[in-house]
Order: sequence, then structure tokens, then C-alpha cells
Amino acid sequence: MKSLRNYLLAIAVFGFLGSAATAQEKDIVELAQGNENLSTLVAALQAAGLVEELESKGQFTVFAPTNDAFAALPPGTLEYLLKPENKDELIEILTYHVCRGELISEDLKKKQEVKTLEGDKITVKKRKGEVTVNEDAMVVMADIQASNGVVHVIDKVILPPED
Repeated sequence: MKSLRNYLLAIAVFGFLGSAATAQEKDIVELAQGNENLSTLVAALQAAGLVEELESKGQFTVFAPTNDAFAALPPGTLEYLLKPENKDELIEILTYHVCRGELISEDLKKKQEVKTLEGDKITVKKRKGEVTVNEDAMVVMADIQASNGVVHVIDKVILPPED
């Protein structure tokens, strides 16, 4: 049942974006902008001023939360983060979802720590064909290739550790 839910969510999330070749021609931001189920992420990237960086030629891995993932945050959290005066907090959270280089799911170890652009590490686990990030965020669609990296859609917003 869980895998059926994930499959249906994956179809909804990326609506098959066209062929794999088409997806690879788009950068990470263009992929997200082309999907209504990632519109909250796109709005957050714009508010944080991170669009240009994720459009750049570098290779990135993005763990992209769905709109439902953002909606599941405590009431008022998203609105708070999107305010200009809270831009630094938003940047911290969003860059915690991004790593340098490409992490392809088939290359993952059972458990590994990966440094994020935010500076802290996330723990990525692969078990029985499922990939989780920091124990509770499930990858619902993996390995969406972009011209400048790879996107893994996740079902929760992950938060950096408190200082």
C-alpha cells in the first residue's frame, strides 16, 4: 500500500515531465518550476534568493519537499519563513536540502552522511528499495536528472540541527 501511495504521488509530482532527455535539458530550478506540486519550493527558493545558484552549472543533489511537505509544517511556519526579515532562516533550511555533487539512489550505501550546502550533514539511508533522509523524510521519487544535477522528491521538510 505504501509503495502504491508513493507511486501515485510520484506521478502527481512530476507528471512524467516528458521524456528523460527533456528533463536532462532543464536545470534543477526549471524542473521545479514546471511542476505545480513543487510550487511552494519554487516560491521559497525565490524568496531566499537561491534560484540563481541552483540554475548554475555546478552539480547538485536536491532533496525537494512537495507542497504537502511544506503544508505539514506547524501553522504559520511557512508564512513566517517567507517574510523578507526571515530570509536567513529560510536560506538555512533550504540549503540543508542541497548537497554538492550527484547522489544517485543506486550508488547509495545502506547508510551515509552527506554534507549539505548549509554546512551540516544529513543522513541518507537505503533499505529494501526505499530511501529516507534523516530517518523520517521518505524519497517518493528518486533520480530525476537535470542538466546540473539530480532531484529526489521527499515527503517532509527536513530541518537543520539546532545550534
